[in-house]
Formats: sequence, C-alpha cells, structure tokens
Amino acid sequence: MLSKHQLKKINGILLLDKPLDMTSNFALQKVKRLFQAKKAGHTGSLDPLATGMLPICFGEATKISQFLLESNKYYQVEIKLGVKTSTGDAEGKITSERPVPAISEQQLETVLAEFLGTIEQIPPMYSALKINGKPLYSLARKGLEIKREPRTIHIYGMDLGEVNGDKVTFNVHCSKGTYVRTLAEDIGERLGCGAHVSALRRPCVSPYENNPMFTFSDLEGLLEAQGPDSLLKCLLPMDSSVQHFPEVKLSSSATFYIKMGQPVMIPHLPIDGLVRIFSDHNHFIGIGEILDDGRVAPKRLIQ
Repeated sequence: MLSKHQLKKINGILLLDKPLDMTSNFALQKVKRLFQAKKAGHTGSLDPLATGMLPICFGEATKISQFLLESNKYYQVEIKLGVKTSTGDAEGKITSERPVPAISEQQLETVLAEFLGTIEQIPPMYSALKINGKPLYSLARKGLEIKREPRTIHIYGMDLGEVNGDKVTFNVHCSKGTYVRTLAEDIGERLGCGAHVSALRRPCVSPYENNPMFTFSDLEGLLEAQGPDSLLKCLLPMDSSVQHFPEVKLSSSATFYIKMGQPVMIPHLPIDGLVRIFSDHNHFIGIGEILDDGRVAPKRLIQ
C-alpha cells in the first residue's frame, strides 16, 4: 500500500460501471487504489443490488460534485409482483405475499402513467437519509420505524418493458432524490398485490447520457497492459459535469479578481444563473453566478 505522500493528485471524472453486490463506497476505494489517487468521492450512491453508472470525482472535481448529485437519473428496473420486503428490494426479508392478479400491459401502462410528473414520495426506512443526525438505515436495522416527511420529486418518463409472469421491467427518467424502491412498492400497491425491486441498473446520469462507462475489468486490463498513467485516459474533464452551464472566458485582470473572490463585469454575460468560468489561459477555474447588477461572482472555484 502506498503512503499518503506517494499518492497522486488527480483531477477529473471517471464514469464507473459499478458491478453487482458491491457498495458504492467499496467501489470508490477500489478505484482510488487502482488510480493511486490522493482524493476522490462518488456521487449518487447505488445500492449493492444495483449496477451501472457511478461517477467518481477525483481531486478538485469533488468541489463541483454537488452538481452531479443534483442531476437527473435514468434507471432500468425489474420488479417482482406479489412480494413485499423489508428493504423494498431483493436484499430484504419477505414481509408479505399476495396473489398476483391477471394484469394486462395496458393496465400496467396506465398505472405507470399515474406516477408521471411532480409527485410526493416518502423515503424508505432503509435509506441513508439522516434524521436528527442518524441515517434511517441504522434505525431500521434495530427494528425501529419513525415518521418520515414526504419529499417532492419529479418523474419525467416511464416506459414499460417486458412482462413475464410476476416480473415486470420498465425504464425510469427521474429527478434527484427519487427512491426507485419506494416507486416499485407504490406501483405494487396500485396493482393490489405489492412489489419489490428484483433488479436495478442505472445506465446513465445527466449530463452523461452518451458517454461510455468503464468496468473494473476495463481498468485492470488497461493498468496491466499500459501502466498506471494509461488510466488517466479514462477521465473526463472536470467541467464536463456542468457542461450545460454557459461558458464565460475571463481577461487576465478579471481572472485575478475572480480568484481573489471578487465579482467582475464581463461583456455579453447571460442574464442570470450559473456559468462555467475559464481563465485567460483557457483553464477551467470553477462555477460563477450572475448577480443582479450583471456582474459574475465566484461560487465554487477550483485550483
């Protein structure tokens, strides 16, 4: 194992294809070891049951990871009808079983459509959401259940896939904070038989709908064949996570004042909102915010 002073300062974003039966934190630690990276963090945890895109932010990219946490997500979901579990997925204990009625595809599509748009969702007890400083899952493991306030989420789209007996698959495009396990349970209740998530994959996270992911096999193969530096080719630029923000290039003087934490006046700025700011040498230096007086102020700077 390398000592702290031997670890590398790496900046960028890796789109990891997290495997089955691995926690997001374990995946993060494994990636850090492969890259010999000093600092990294993941955005948007995936349960061990789930596979798919887990963005890993290295170094300075961790400073703007919040924008990935707030991004929209896409899921491929398989639910098993007729069975409810303690966790809402296949990892939990069975809590109830009910007969599955004959359900047509049209009925399923009608039920899915009921969840489109802005809805309220009660977070599950088996979640990392903290109440009074304690994650809910720690209370759930003790057999405790407490009242949770509903949260507002948005379901942008749901498309029915295959129906095979008591197994149903569908695709979901949703906002941050959506609990797919809760969605599956609520769908099961609308169908009158209950349900839980039996398989889950996240094919992408906005804004990376068209970017490839890397598996551990990909990374390990590249490392073995070409050495540690070859892994850097797998990283995306830090500003890729905020590519939907307008780009603003600064003069040398504006760059100086922005880095000092002072707002600056730049011609042809957007009217409001957040922007990507680049130095006079065309280096990405962080996120700026348009003020009411038309100046741009630093919101989150990177070194």
